[in-house]
Amino acid sequence: MDVLATVVLVIVVALVFDFTNGFHDTANAMATSVATGALRPRTAVLISASLNLVGAFLSTEVASTVSQGIINEGQSGIEITPVMIFAGLVGAVLWNLATWYLGLPSSSTHALFGGLIGAAVIGAGFQSVSWTTVVSKVVLPALFSPVIAGVIALVATFVAYRFTRNATTHGAATGFRHGQTISASLVSLAHGTNDAQKTMGVITLTLVAAHYQESGTGPELWVILACGLAIGLGTYTGGWRIMRTVGKRISDVQSPQGFAAETSSAATILISSHLGFALSTTHVTSGSVVGSGLGKRLADVHWGVVGRIASAWVITLPAAAVAGGIATWIASSSAIGLVIVALLAVAGGGTFVMLARRKPITHENVNDEPAPEREPVAAGAEA
Repeated sequence: MDVLATVVLVIVVALVFDFTNGFHDTANAMATSVATGALRPRTAVLISASLNLVGAFLSTEVASTVSQGIINEGQSGIEITPVMIFAGLVGAVLWNLATWYLGLPSSSTHALFGGLIGAAVIGAGFQSVSWTTVVSKVVLPALFSPVIAGVIALVATFVAYRFTRNATTHGAATGFRHGQTISASLVSLAHGTNDAQKTMGVITLTLVAAHYQESGTGPELWVILACGLAIGLGTYTGGWRIMRTVGKRISDVQSPQGFAAETSSAATILISSHLGFALSTTHVTSGSVVGSGLGKRLADVHWGVVGRIASAWVITLPAAAVAGGIATWIASSSAIGLVIVALLAVAGGGTFVMLARRKPITHENVNDEPAPEREPVAAGAEA
């Protein structure tokens, strides 16, 4: 297939991934605000979408990590081809859709990096990946960021309840709900500075690999705009399935907890974006919600749900890597192989969408109480 046609195909799939990243991660910014009633669902996603677009223009440090850090550059140019990048994106998109259908807030970031790493290893060998960068700017932030955000949220929640214990319940709740409008907006802005950058980096990597852009240069203006719009549109569609999980299933979030969780998430993401760490905003937000649940005395954290989420975190990168590697093996064989991978991706994605429509979750029922977690019954407990 012609190089230009392949590059165009990669850019289209990259923007599709950016769109799925948007609705997959809407919950990161707005789930707690919607759960507490601080924002109406449609208002929440509109604010989040707009600020995601704005955030895309504020920083390119994470984009540089993706385009210049994870994949090594050889003496004769970059060692990854547009076909490999396409295959890696296919793995990432399918994983995003699968976890969205299951309502699991897994990491779009790790799905993307896993797909690219698997594609690069199969297509160009282990030496094509900068493992030092992967460990320092992907793996370590994944381990530490949810813990840091969770501790901050725990302390902030404890302080919030401590200082408002003598205030009227209604007055304190109203104040925190107003505060959530600001804190949730900050998370959306931070999300744009981090997650939108990743697709920018992938498109820039593709242009460099195809020799349409100089190695070592940052994303073009049109790339920044396209990625900002794609993630903003995806955010506006809602991602209601994951929003219910984050807002209702991890812990029954109240306004003070929501404000604390959102504030700690925003601070963690913004600092990481400035440092060029391509962390998972999903990990950060979920860690913050758990921390806010622990910070409230007698609050419930549903550890069964947390365990399933953590399991998804662990397998996301390797699962996407396997999918990206298989797709590379097929797509690199011939133009027909590339077409086969594209058709399989469309069929797989369409299957998850059709399955989700059987039991839809929308802005109208996102706050409906989910079925309670079943606890194991001790022997002899029932008569």
